[in-house]
Amino acid sequence: MQALHLDIASAARSHAKVLLTGETGVGKEVVARTVHERSARQAQPFVTINCAGVPDSLLESELFGHTRGSFTDAYRDQPGLLRQAHGGTVFLDEVGETSLRMQALLLRFLETGEIQTIGGGAGRAPVDVRVITATNRNLAEAVAAREFREDLYYRLNVLHLHIPPLRDRGDDIERLLEYYLEDFAEQHGTQPLTLSRAALDLLMSYSWPGNVRELRNVVERLVLRVTGSVVEPSHVPQEILKADASSHDEPERANVSHQQRITVALDRLLKQKESFWVTVYPMFMSRDITRDDLRFIVRAGLEQTRGSYRVLLDLFNMAPEDYKRFLGFLRQHDCHLPFQRFRMLNPGSRAAVARPAPAPTPVTAS
Repeated sequence: MQALHLDIASAARSHAKVLLTGETGVGKEVVARTVHERSARQAQPFVTINCAGVPDSLLESELFGHTRGSFTDAYRDQPGLLRQAHGGTVFLDEVGETSLRMQALLLRFLETGEIQTIGGGAGRAPVDVRVITATNRNLAEAVAAREFREDLYYRLNVLHLHIPPLRDRGDDIERLLEYYLEDFAEQHGTQPLTLSRAALDLLMSYSWPGNVRELRNVVERLVLRVTGSVVEPSHVPQEILKADASSHDEPERANVSHQQRITVALDRLLKQKESFWVTVYPMFMSRDITRDDLRFIVRAGLEQTRGSYRVLLDLFNMAPEDYKRFLGFLRQHDCHLPFQRFRMLNPGSRAAVARPAPAPTPVTAS
């Protein structure tokens, strides 16, 4: 985190584009806002938009603006967020979720600085905005899979700041707990809470898959629910207590190797025809298997489907409507593999899709 603070200071001294990466909830918007507030643009607007939360057709209008009558419900001219942020900073969150068409529009703007308003004529004078983008996806893999434009990726990736997950910076957990306990007590007008040693140990040992956002929500829940002045283990949310209980079972689980667990999971998927959501998903969420193990399972499936994720749904016994959920889950945990490498397999391996081959021997996790 000290290295990240140095990177923030370096980014704030320039007007270069910044690409922020990290898991959901690590605080990418906080970092973007900090860069803006420490820069020479601090007195100008800081405009943010979540690219994944706006339909593609509306995202173009939100960013570039539109003229009155250019489409249904366009009752007045709209300048767009890029013009509104002139002189300041635009933060595009979840830029990895934009369509290829939207990526082309962004690339044109980044190259020329000109904005083509929907329904308008030629572009007006260029706007002066700094662009900071963020994503929890691996854009390099998305480029390899042709889901993200390579030229746009290099345009955005001038200064790259990666924000580590909370589980990798355990020393920050206690400080964040103290900060949010005080902050929410002030917000809600309640007496300040302190953590008992046992409660603190529980919270410190938790892996925080939702990162700082999850920690913040847990603390606010404690501030609102605890009636005394001390937080005890009984006040801690059930999901944290269950995670702690499962961690005590690790010696028993250690008796079953990673290799055995993956072999069993593949057997249940391919031979017993159990759903991925019933077999692999619970094992991963309970930390019985690692990310490397999950990647191995996905790789084993893609080798049989020759890189097709849609055929993989059927192989892993999922419904067709689970396609987006499945890909979203893999991307969230950095387990989405580029499909191209599997297209080069011997065409004869297509037969394996209809009748699964014996599960390959996995590499034992270290």
